[in-house]
Amino acid sequence: MTMTTMISLQRRLALIAAATAALALTGCATSGSSQEALPPIVFVHGNGDTAALWQTTAWRFESNGWPRERLHAIDVPYPLNRDDDGKAQPGRTSAAEHMAYLKAEVDKVRQATGASKVVLIGNSRGGNAIRNYIQNGGGDQTVSHAILGGTPNHGVWAIPGFREGNEFAGTGPFLKGLNAPKNAAGDEVTGPVRWLTVRSDGNDKFAQPDGLWIGQKGTATNVTAAGPELKGATNVVLPRIDHRETSYSQAAFAAAYQFITGKAPAAAVIANEARVALSGKVTGLGVDPLDAKTGNFSNNLPLPGAQLEVYATDPATGARSGNALLRTTVAADGQWGPLVVPTGAPLEFAITAPGYATTHIYRSGFPRSSTIVHLRAERIADADKTAASVVSMTRPRGYLDPERDQMLFDGVPPVGVPAGAGAASAKIKPEGAAQRSVAAQFNGERVVGQTWPAASGHLVFLEFTY
Repeated sequence: MTMTTMISLQRRLALIAAATAALALTGCATSGSSQEALPPIVFVHGNGDTAALWQTTAWRFESNGWPRERLHAIDVPYPLNRDDDGKAQPGRTSAAEHMAYLKAEVDKVRQATGASKVVLIGNSRGGNAIRNYIQNGGGDQTVSHAILGGTPNHGVWAIPGFREGNEFAGTGPFLKGLNAPKNAAGDEVTGPVRWLTVRSDGNDKFAQPDGLWIGQKGTATNVTAAGPELKGATNVVLPRIDHRETSYSQAAFAAAYQFITGKAPAAAVIANEARVALSGKVTGLGVDPLDAKTGNFSNNLPLPGAQLEVYATDPATGARSGNALLRTTVAADGQWGPLVVPTGAPLEFAITAPGYATTHIYRSGFPRSSTIVHLRAERIADADKTAASVVSMTRPRGYLDPERDQMLFDGVPPVGVPAGAGAASAKIKPEGAAQRSVAAQFNGERVVGQTWPAASGHLVFLEFTY
């Protein structure tokens, strides 16, 4: 199995078949996909996330002939929603601010490409911004297709009187306004845009009848697995996918591609490039005095002055192979690169910055170039400062489900990962002062790194790509 085929073939083919079968019943896709006719696509990430999550999706579009310059992933500076949308909250965006940022990015893409309309593809909260822009920001004139993966269109909860000022409240003013009937048929979508929603059949943590994942276990949310569907849209259900896989999986890509072009993608796997050039942004963490657990929150602001080193690593041991491929000081805009790396060679990214741990991020080999290899420096939690080493395995583009996925972390199944695709990471604290190899495996993808001493201010992340 190659590095570009990281989930089991049987599961992937089943998901793609489900997406293709569902879309074959619809008549709302456009036909023709000559390169000249391929519209620009703007990708909109979810709550607390980054543009980097669209990396594999962009590779899949490229592998099926989409020009790289017509694929644009936005990176919202403050990606978290407010607790109450109507009340200012430092480091967070209101729904209106989120929509305004998207509108400005769409205008940039249209100007750069000369296209009159774009395709918008959003995950989770990104779909809220897309809907708001199309309905209230003029997007009905600039968008041809809107594709929403796992967007909680009818709320993460719909409990009268419970946090109704929140953007994710199904009974709150924001979603009630978006869901108001648009015509005599009661459609919830704004024309003439063509709409697709992609949802799970029950494995999306934010479309659950019980409030477990919002800290309200045993309380009915009044939301079902069908919550992301919209009346008037093409609604596709993919079995067993999780919240992020509604956008970032191979099956979600296949559904989106067919909806836009009217045919299934020709290439089922990501094609290798002979020359791989990487670049991206180094970011840090905000400080949230209201967060008693960590005091940190995610943002996508640059971390100027951070030091970044990149190494090729031994696939078997995770040890560095030779001298650094790159040593650089991050500029004011946070950008780094481009760096040409061997195709498919695993890498270690090491970030050092004042106030942060030296953050070691190990990745599988890159089959293709990318400009959104975004890297975040992390801080050591107080509870981990006495550990010999702290290693996390993370899956940014999906969750970990022990009932669904085959996983190993340092040779054993990861401990503390709940069933139901509710966690995207797991952590261990290997004992012993000696540096050694540590590996993480997820459905065929294997990432190998090295332990580093937490007492000296080091953190290790084994990051899955698929």
